[in-house]
Formats: sequence, C-alpha cells, structure tokens
Amino acid sequence: MARNFRELEEKMSPEARARAEVRFQEILSEMLLSELRKFVGVTQEELADTLGIKQPSLSKLENQDDMQISTLRRVIEALGGELEIVAHLPKGDIRIRQFKEAS
Repeated sequence: MARNFRELEEKMSPEARARAEVRFQEILSEMLLSELRKFVGVTQEELADTLGIKQPSLSKLENQDDMQISTLRRVIEALGGELEIVAHLPKGDIRIRQFKEAS
C-alpha cells in the first residue's frame, strides 16, 4: 500500500528531517534548466509558448552548455523566477548587477 510522504516525514526524527532538507536544497542548487522547468510544473510546450518560441527551440536551449545572460533571464522569468548572478570570491560573495534587464 502506498504511503503519503507527509506520513513518512512525520515519523522522521528532527535530525533526519534536517538532513533531508539539506540534501533537498543541494539538489535544487544543481538543477539543469529542464529539471527546473519540470520542478516548477511547466511543460516544454507551455514554456515555449510563454517565451514566444517553438518547442524544438526550447529543447535546444535546455540542452545548451552556454547561453546569453539575457536569454537565461527570459527563461527564468517565464518560469516565475528572478535571475540573480553571484560571484563567490575568496573575500566574499558579490552580487553582480551589471546585467540587469534594459529599461
């Protein structure tokens, strides 16, 4: 018999729940664009329509190793998010604001 995740979670110790949350955040921080889209619950067809492109073009975007920041911003915003670029340097993290959307 299938069990509800909430039921299993309630039986976990606080330490186990904390470990699971840390792992969940690690997984989220390393998602590919296609995985992010699926996580948000959007199909390629839906996202392509929102972006005003064809589904095969979106498929190519999701499989690219490199893309323009403006393109990445459009995809993230179409998923309901906001793109933030942070450089992790030895002296601390720096949020880069140079690539803001042109007004």
